[in-house]
Amino acid sequence: MTSFAYTTPFASNPVSTKQELAQYLVGLLDPLAPHTSPGGARIHLGFTGTHYDEAAAQLEGFSRPIWGLASLLAGGGSYPGVERWVRGFASGTNPDHEEFWGNMRNKDQRMVECSAIGFALSVAREHLWDPLPPEGKRHLEEWLGGMNDKEMPNTNWLWFRVFANLGLSKVGSPRFDAKRMKADLDHLDTFYIGEGWSRDGPEGVVQLDYYSSSFAIQYAQLVYSKLAQNEDPERCEEFRNRARKFALDFVHYFDEEGRAIPFGRSLTYRAAMASFWGALAFADVELPAPITWGAVKGLLLRNLRYWARQPGAYNTDGTFTIGYCYPNHNMTENYNSPGSPYWFCKSFIPLALSESHPFWASPEEPYPAALKNTVKPLYKPLHIATNLGGHTYILSSGQQCSYPVKQSAAKYGKFAYSSAFGYSVPVGSLTLEELGADSALALSADEGETWKLRRETKEARIEDGKWLHSMWYPWKDVSVETWLIPPTPEAPLWHLRIHRIKSSRDLLSAEGGWAIYGQGPDDRALEPSTGEAFGTLESGSEARAASKAGVSGIAELGQRPSRKGKAMRTDANTNLMVPRAVMPTLMDEHNPEEGDIWLVTAVFGLPSVNGANGAAPGWEAEWKKRPTIPQEIAALMA
Repeated sequence: MTSFAYTTPFASNPVSTKQELAQYLVGLLDPLAPHTSPGGARIHLGFTGTHYDEAAAQLEGFSRPIWGLASLLAGGGSYPGVERWVRGFASGTNPDHEEFWGNMRNKDQRMVECSAIGFALSVAREHLWDPLPPEGKRHLEEWLGGMNDKEMPNTNWLWFRVFANLGLSKVGSPRFDAKRMKADLDHLDTFYIGEGWSRDGPEGVVQLDYYSSSFAIQYAQLVYSKLAQNEDPERCEEFRNRARKFALDFVHYFDEEGRAIPFGRSLTYRAAMASFWGALAFADVELPAPITWGAVKGLLLRNLRYWARQPGAYNTDGTFTIGYCYPNHNMTENYNSPGSPYWFCKSFIPLALSESHPFWASPEEPYPAALKNTVKPLYKPLHIATNLGGHTYILSSGQQCSYPVKQSAAKYGKFAYSSAFGYSVPVGSLTLEELGADSALALSADEGETWKLRRETKEARIEDGKWLHSMWYPWKDVSVETWLIPPTPEAPLWHLRIHRIKSSRDLLSAEGGWAIYGQGPDDRALEPSTGEAFGTLESGSEARAASKAGVSGIAELGQRPSRKGKAMRTDANTNLMVPRAVMPTLMDEHNPEEGDIWLVTAVFGLPSVNGANGAAPGWEAEWKKRPTIPQEIAALMA
């Protein structure tokens, strides 16, 4: 296979030093110039729409790169194009200018973009505020302060107003509202649920995704703890204490190659998933063992290097695509504009640090050895994380988005999420191939005309640190009780899913394993094969697929021969990681006369390592090992 099309403008950058990280950022900022309006206030990167207006979308393109630009300037760097943003501040906040962003209204997308602007005023005032003429400063502070009397969503959004006020305070603006900022901070503290974790909303919300960490809450707490230390020392220390606890959980969402586990919404922000580690350095947090500065450096820079080498993340001019590892609008939300992916720039915050900071002065270290080959129950997010056998993933039950979001069942309701294999989303509603039901149990009550996947999970809990136990009620007369059991040293590449279905209606079921790259060395679809050769295998109640990405397989262990294994070619662009995938699947039919229906599903996964061509040789011996049903559950089945 030729590789002429598989490169990026950044592939040759080692991204190992502060200078190289700055070069990466400049390589992202430069391509924005041709897309910038004459007045500098708007950056137009494409023609797709969002639920909010076009002016706000173009403001998004302007503001989000500022996370990186301000960090670069704060750390002593320079950028010739900074004048574009200074000019944009003056134009975008001037009500008489044709590029005026528009005043904020209740729950306005413009509020989101205030966070980057407030950060910039706080850390790079002399570069982005001081050059403004008096009228420009007055317009900017009036515009930012305009959100102080507006209604905001009861979510992480409140941090955006905190940052707006923080920036206003740092430039001495009379529009700074100390009372409003304290009220927002006090309310945000009510989201805290212990062990470092905050939910993204008030009590009753069970949503602890990347907005609880890098995208918003943890990142914001850490940056605030550095910038407001003198004014709010007690709260700042509390935020650092939370981060210390959180880091010991969050590290389990990353693999040895730097990839984060795709989970939840807004994944088009890509490297922003790792920005917590940069914010940890920015805040000078005293690190908890076994995490060191060399490990923190590695966790962030490996993630950035991974994205620097993903050709599908970039258009030909070096701007970001909307998607994940390739352009993919099936997995996006209705708030993803062409400028949205530049939330990525939050990960450039170490550029604000001096070369002598331990983040830069420490040699980069690999993933902490003490955390390899582990299984870790994460009680607050209702996850069990594992990297046993070299595969990093989480088992998941109980989270759900607190409001309607596109592809919610795929983003929160699946049984497992992998750093290597990602997850899949539906691209249609007619066939199973369109459904993208990897790591999920799909049920149909109308002979396959429509299918349901778990979205709203009930009664989820981690029992004795052993497994996740939950309920799902797809119809009023159907219940699905599920146990998710992590791998063991005896069968490290397998996890178990045990389901007890009670139904008053006929059902079809289809349960998917990991979706995996579905092409062979000839760039054509995988063909049937045996042994460890690339290809697919369907045998009774088993199915598997092997390709350059590794091996994925599934098997029924409950003595149910009616379950048939199929290596299903999913529809194009369902999977986040690869546009052409194969998904080992078990198919079955059920009727009410069966009584309790037990499905015992073993799922196998072994990714390739560091770009190797396939899984390490000898994997078939691991395939032949099978996990054991825990005695407590086996007793229920008897």
